[in-house]
Amino acid sequence: MQAQRFDDVVIEPHKITDQIYLLKGAGGNIVILTGDEGTLMIDSQFGDISEKIKTAIADITDHAVKYLVNTHWHGDHTGGNLNFSNDGSTIIAHENVRARVSEDLTRPFRGVTPAPDKAAWPTITFGQDLSIYMNGKQIELLHMHNAHTDGDAFVIFPEDNVIHMGDIFFKDRFPFIDLDTGGSVDGYIGALEAALLIIDDETTIVPGHGNIANKDDLSRFLDMIKTVQERTIEQIKISEEDATLDHAELTEDYESWGDGFINSEKFIRTLQTDYSRKKEEK
Repeated sequence: MQAQRFDDVVIEPHKITDQIYLLKGAGGNIVILTGDEGTLMIDSQFGDISEKIKTAIADITDHAVKYLVNTHWHGDHTGGNLNFSNDGSTIIAHENVRARVSEDLTRPFRGVTPAPDKAAWPTITFGQDLSIYMNGKQIELLHMHNAHTDGDAFVIFPEDNVIHMGDIFFKDRFPFIDLDTGGSVDGYIGALEAALLIIDDETTIVPGHGNIANKDDLSRFLDMIKTVQERTIEQIKISEEDATLDHAELTEDYESWGDGFINSEKFIRTLQTDYSRKKEEK
């Protein structure tokens, strides 16, 4: 039954440059860099659609995936790791991604996420940043501290002015900030502010989910988070901290942003939990 939910998934390729493509399907957005030295792939979606992804890549290039970069540990971005590793791909990610996937994870309200087969773990890890040189390009991996998780990385193609932001960016949607595996609201905001310093008006931005975006989209996303965070903290301060907050009022003007994985109620709960944790740490 699990595999059947992917039966109707179609992998949609979108050309960004002559060598860079976005692949949309189920789960996080995939980006590939093609060339004679092999294919570099960012994120792997779910394992049940790996063959569809491989077919889509084969329609673009004759070169197999040499390197697979994970933007963070979540299964909708790493679920295909094993299948590509078994084909000879080398997996690269931040050191905290390997730490997360190499053991069973127990999270409140989510139960246990079993560790995948060891072949699905990253075999090359980095701390703050890493550069890869292939197919005539430089690819920069830049760690963002305690943002969506504790192992997030931007993947940047400087010469092509393209950036894959992973789940640090959800275009026109409320974000999922995984407080249980190192994510934080302030870290998330800090990562967005860092991205805005890196990019310009011509940058092609690939979010973790959704359509290709630009600087204006990213600025609007950051403004939304700051606005709703400020409203939430103000309402907490004038009410009991364990009170049920009015998520509709707090997300006024952003009603359509709750159509994705995270609705307004879940987003406000994240902001509330994050604020309470910060108070406890003081």
